[in-house]
Amino acid sequence: MGAPAVGEAVRDRFSADEVFQRIVAAADEEVTSSGRELFFSGIAAGFAISITFLLYASLSASTDNPVLGVLLYPLGFIYIIIGGYQLYTENTLPPVALTLERIASLPALLRHWSIVLLGNFTGGAIGTLVLVYGDVFDPAAAEKAMELGRHGVETSAWALFSKAVFAGLIVAGVVWVGFSSRDTISRIVVTYLAFLAVPLGGLFHVVVSFAEAFYLIIHGELGILVGLTGFILPVLIGNTVGGVALVTLVNYFQTSEDRLESARFEGIERRLTPREWFLGRLAGRSYVPMLDPSEQGLSGEGAYRIMVPIANPRTESRLIELACTIASAREGAIVHAVHVIQTPGRRAADPSYGQRQRVMEESDRLMEPLRDVADDYDAGLKTSMVITNRSFEEVFNAARRTDPDLVLMGWGEDRLWTDARAERPLTELTNRLPSDFLIVKDRGLDVSRILVPTAGGPNSALSAEVAEMIAAVADAEVSLLHVVDGPGERETGQEFLSQWALDHGLTDAETIVDDSGDVEAAIEREANDSTLLLIGATEKGLLSRLLTDSLHMDVVHRVDCSVLLTERPGDRTILQRLFG
Repeated sequence: MGAPAVGEAVRDRFSADEVFQRIVAAADEEVTSSGRELFFSGIAAGFAISITFLLYASLSASTDNPVLGVLLYPLGFIYIIIGGYQLYTENTLPPVALTLERIASLPALLRHWSIVLLGNFTGGAIGTLVLVYGDVFDPAAAEKAMELGRHGVETSAWALFSKAVFAGLIVAGVVWVGFSSRDTISRIVVTYLAFLAVPLGGLFHVVVSFAEAFYLIIHGELGILVGLTGFILPVLIGNTVGGVALVTLVNYFQTSEDRLESARFEGIERRLTPREWFLGRLAGRSYVPMLDPSEQGLSGEGAYRIMVPIANPRTESRLIELACTIASAREGAIVHAVHVIQTPGRRAADPSYGQRQRVMEESDRLMEPLRDVADDYDAGLKTSMVITNRSFEEVFNAARRTDPDLVLMGWGEDRLWTDARAERPLTELTNRLPSDFLIVKDRGLDVSRILVPTAGGPNSALSAEVAEMIAAVADAEVSLLHVVDGPGERETGQEFLSQWALDHGLTDAETIVDDSGDVEAAIEREANDSTLLLIGATEKGLLSRLLTDSLHMDVVHRVDCSVLLTERPGDRTILQRLFG
């Protein structure tokens, strides 16, 4: 009949884990909202707070009883809670919980807070302007409003901070209890009683305090800078500390390790990496990719491994052919084809288990022809998939997770940045490439005649390594090119190139020394007789590339043959990454 068995009890309230999961689900929706949505919701909340200011001043002016004077103080907060508007002090709980779970980054949290707080202040300012210039207050209420503002300004910064801490605790506690409630009436009662404690306890709420300070500013009794630094800032810090430290952290650590099972799939933790969490802009479970469980076993493989990100298996089979050609030069080498499924829009899809299974089955079907391609080579092929809405970044994340020896990816507008590097500009200042990278500009991918320009850098060394592997398998002709500044340096250039060929196992390669001094023109001339150009990524720093053009980009677009851009991880300092 559905009744509990003997000895069992039916719980009539949510557990701490369940409350936490409800909070995170709501926070995930909020923190991934657009800035416009957050801002205007914040304006609505700030304007609602002006109702609290109106009723607090008006009722206090009409009675000498302090208890009666604050009876309608919570009304504006009830509007906000029931209406689902964004109030800064409420956001010291849900987004912070999301951040503690590493589902949102710290920069994303600060962005969320900033937008909501700016919206609250804007709405509070609009409401206060209406109160002043709309003659809403009667003379007694207007004088009481001035008195409320003066009281806050005259309070010491330490007292403001301490009282605001308790107010922040109360507000964040209301949020937690609100998510523990099962009906609207309970939420209204809890909100009313809790916010009644703010004026009765002489506490300070940052948005109400802003309305009071702005009221004084309009009347010329308070300077803007003094009001913000001496009154609003201590209250803001106190509310934040109270909400985060005294409630969020306590409530977080009273939950179990299973507090967020919904963010995990088949044992894979869908969390931001420490770097993404501290420096990234990511927020929400939907921004963390869904991974194929088969990926986990790849990082332990001891064989030489080439990772190939594939967006469209139907059109990118030549990438697999090239990867298999390179892998065939190494005994037991493995090609790992990653099907990167990019979801549209700014938010990634979060499908159900059944939908995930269908996506995985469809991915397997699309990748099946690639296995037939690999069968023609002496290399193993493994496949996996990842669902994400940020395909370019996910290539690097997948490489960090699986630790391949080489990443081979196609050249596209959403993959290769337009300055001849494998990384986006700001990323290269904070990251080290996870492995060697090859970026392919496909113009037929004929590997019979390979040109390798070199000036001796680490990236050209990778070009030589790749050329050697291709030549060993495909019996390709390799030509090495070195450009010097004039005929007087030709002999020195020839000595350099001969030694460089010896050092990199390319003694059978043709050596070409060009004494024109024009590197770009020399590469273009020699590429006319080549089918594949292997060129090292630029080693110019970020600022240097912003001020001067990169020869790589001109060469890549002018030559008729396919191009492989090679880049090897380096331990360059920040100054080297900036200036080169």
